Amino acid sequence: MKTKLSSFSMFLLWFGAAISMAEIMTGALYTPLGFKNGVAAIVLGHILGNTFLVLAGIIGFREKAGSMESTRYAFGVCGSYLFSALNVLQLIGWTAIMIIVAGRSLNSISISLWGFDNFHLWALMVGLLVILWLYSGSYGFNVINGIAVSMLLVLTIVMSYTVFKGGMPAVASGGMSFGHGVELAVVMPLSWLPLVSDYTRMAESERGSSIAIWTGYFLGSTWMYVIGLATGLAFGTDDPTGIMLKANLGVFAMIIVIMSTVTTTFLDVYSSAVSLLNIRKGDERLVSVVMGVIGMMVALFFPMEQYENFLYAIGSVFAPLFAVLLVDYFVFKTDMRNSKFSIEALISWVIGSVLYYIIMGLDIPIGVTLPDAILTGIIYAGIREAEMAAKPKAL
Repeated sequence: MKTKLSSFSMFLLWFGAAISMAEIMTGALYTPLGFKNGVAAIVLGHILGNTFLVLAGIIGFREKAGSMESTRYAFGVCGSYLFSALNVLQLIGWTAIMIIVAGRSLNSISISLWGFDNFHLWALMVGLLVILWLYSGSYGFNVINGIAVSMLLVLTIVMSYTVFKGGMPAVASGGMSFGHGVELAVVMPLSWLPLVSDYTRMAESERGSSIAIWTGYFLGSTWMYVIGLATGLAFGTDDPTGIMLKANLGVFAMIIVIMSTVTTTFLDVYSSAVSLLNIRKGDERLVSVVMGVIGMMVALFFPMEQYENFLYAIGSVFAPLFAVLLVDYFVFKTDMRNSKFSIEALISWVIGSVLYYIIMGLDIPIGVTLPDAILTGIIYAGIREAEMAAKPKAL
């Protein structure tokens, strides 16, 4: 996909990516915290997660490299292959989740409007639209995406009014700690870390794209989370479809579901193709279609009850990965692109992944990602410093 993205286009791209049914569904998981604490955890988590997202994007802009290709700087060629494979798996998972959520929502709406019940048909239709969106190229990025995001803005306003018009939702209790709430907010922008450079490499400006990504995704994602939280408290459900039907949106609700899904999911499909092409070169368009088809097929079998665990798994893999990459790129500048792999980086990543689950058990108020990233960065820096100290000094 060869195009240049202006800062405004980048803002629309990431604002549109954030407005999705999956984010509303995740926001509904916060109901045990109540509204005030839930919003605080959502905002804090997004501040942390978006900062990581922007830092990773800067590398892609400067090196004009995709996200998984940029991991070669710290992990070497074979290391980047490992993370490309892991990224393809998580992106296929995200593609399936988005198609499932959209398919279920569209099916609920069609049952309500016409009595028509066929989840599989709606899921396949959404998947095909995602593939067609990819074929639209720069026009889809810059023009169609702007129109779609404008429509999605109407969604957020209507849903916000419907949810909040009765006053502040009731307070719930039990079931989630503040720290776990922060982490569930961090992992959503964190899940985009392995994708962000696929788009910042096409940006016109480093500063402009960084501001656009941070503000676009922060505004869109926190808004969706809060709507989900309020929906769960006010109506006892994590399904935004019912809210749209209560607002009498009808066919417009179907358009909203489709557009919000496509503007997010095509990023997952495209980046899964870019990651796969980091391992083996091929035709980008053809690989994108194949990834889209695989995502549609997986959607028919994906265990949605494991959604929350899926989010934590993403954090455990990519938080320590990008902690190592950021420390290496901005501090040590080792540039391992011509090496097969870096033992130091891989050891640090493995330790960081283990630490992620250990820290999760400690239930720290600031979540898991930040302390895990800091500790992983310190471990990697310590290993690098020890390695340099052990090398004989030139006379």
